[in-house]
Amino acid sequence: MKKTILISVFDMEIGGIERSLINMLKIFDYNTYNVDLFICEHKGDLMRQIPEQVNIIPQINKYSVFRKPIKRCVKEGHYTTSIIRIISKYLADIKSKLRKLEEGSGYIQMQLVQKFSSYFLPRITPKEYDLAISYAWPHDILANKVIAKKKVAWIHTDYSKLEIDNELDLKMWKKFDHIASISDECTNSFLSKYPSLKEKIILIENITSPYYIKEMAQEKIAFPNNDDDHFNILSVGRLSYVKGFDNAVMALRTLHNKGFTHIKWYVIGYGGYELELKKLISSNNLNDSFILLGKKTNPYPYMKAADLYVQPSRYEGKAVTVGEAQILSKPVMITNYATSKSQVKDGIDGCITELSVEGIADGIEKLYKNSELREFLITNCENKDFNNQFELEKLYQIIN
Repeated sequence: MKKTILISVFDMEIGGIERSLINMLKIFDYNTYNVDLFICEHKGDLMRQIPEQVNIIPQINKYSVFRKPIKRCVKEGHYTTSIIRIISKYLADIKSKLRKLEEGSGYIQMQLVQKFSSYFLPRITPKEYDLAISYAWPHDILANKVIAKKKVAWIHTDYSKLEIDNELDLKMWKKFDHIASISDECTNSFLSKYPSLKEKIILIENITSPYYIKEMAQEKIAFPNNDDDHFNILSVGRLSYVKGFDNAVMALRTLHNKGFTHIKWYVIGYGGYELELKKLISSNNLNDSFILLGKKTNPYPYMKAADLYVQPSRYEGKAVTVGEAQILSKPVMITNYATSKSQVKDGIDGCITELSVEGIADGIEKLYKNSELREFLITNCENKDFNNQFELEKLYQIIN
């Protein structure tokens, strides 16, 4: 008899976590396991990429409200959750001001909403699973609303930088049998905040499918407002403070001031920071050179066509997009965030540069001028085996 697995995720909007989930589902052993997927809100361009072997649980509307405008929630009759969201915002604002958080109250507000809401939400299903996996936020839902012999929560970010209320989440983490971390550095940052959970941590790297990525990259595309003389940089990520695209804009301004005006920077992604970025781009007269491409279901042809892939993040767990660019044999450059060395061997399969406007600009200038270094990085990526399907065995071992 097949073992049963439930995986939960909030939605299937385009993002690194969601794409890593698709990669994992593409290579799952469906001859041995039945996989149910619970998606809080059935939306997102990646819904269409879920393999047909996966059973998608019908949407439960009460779970779809966490990111909707409160007015819409009230209109749809989600009164309890709406009240919880209003109270949570008030409490999160107070905590944020007391702690003087750089990124404001958003993350703490999400914590409070999911924690309080989970008491009023129905069970996802009466079924008991051999394994339940909370692949991404909100983890409280799977911790409280699913019956399973074993439960795993996945962590994808640098918890030493995340501005949350750690004490609030500790009880939730204790409800999981294992916490899957995507890198040693991610583990260390998590344990710096939750040292008592050391015995629960297991290392399972983001699953990649080089065949799938290379196949998707075959689509023909062209960068807008471009010609063969331009040096094209690409970044992929959520438009947020964390991803450091404001520093990227200023780095490109620095490069143009030095005379490198034929360098163009393209960004695939969307998010709440878009308006601020557009204003910054315009005020620096970079409208034709720093170009926001918006959502792209398939970013891989753009990666393949770029001259350089850059991840200018302030912090990451382990950026899925960096590994994908390496699979496509692109020279990559990332900033020296805390977990950067888990992703790139500096000067071997990519370059790590100082996390600052000047550092990003200097790193790009170095790579632009040194075509031999770029070719060296490309060759090393071509010769590296990025297939890590064996990581799934760690997951199977938890069940068996």
